[in-house]
Amino acid sequence: MLSADTPLPFRPQRVVIAGTTGVGKSTLARQLAELWGLEYTELDSLFHGPRWTTRPEFLSDVRRVADGDRWVSEWNYFGSGGGQILGERADLAVWLDLPRRVARTRLLRRTLRRRIRRERLWNGNVEPPLWTVFRDPGHILRWEMRTHRTWQTRMPVVAAEYDLPVVRLTHPRDVDRWLAGPAADVR
Repeated sequence: MLSADTPLPFRPQRVVIAGTTGVGKSTLARQLAELWGLEYTELDSLFHGPRWTTRPEFLSDVRRVADGDRWVSEWNYFGSGGGQILGERADLAVWLDLPRRVARTRLLRRTLRRRIRRERLWNGNVEPPLWTVFRDPGHILRWEMRTHRTWQTRMPVVAAEYDLPVVRLTHPRDVDRWLAGPAADVR
């Protein structure tokens, strides 16, 4: 595992951003796309169809992204096959292994903002009413509670399986330091 201060040994071309819901995967992916001139595809936009259904084209769309030469995306949807497709083509993984309090605070803030503003997300979806967190086991806030530690067991396995170098960032300061240091130095 590489740290926030470890220089990158090559210029990454195909990058996956791993971590639990709410840690900032999409934000970091957009930043790296701009910094390194990569195409950014938000995986949620490929996955979620109307009324939060899975789009039938999801896997073919992920294959199209993975077949590209220079891209960055979130590394999730392993249960649906998307994570495996991206892992096979990626040349770097960045793991946002941030504390639960950071992820939870960010996710709660994002969920509240989206719900209050009724922001249109992928394919016209909007966050459900907040009270549904009590009855919907798939609610994003409950999902984070169940899956926060998933990457701690998954990352060593998938990094080895796909032979990927992994930059592990464990605090928001690490993210800032890495973006200003090793990530900026590979231009």
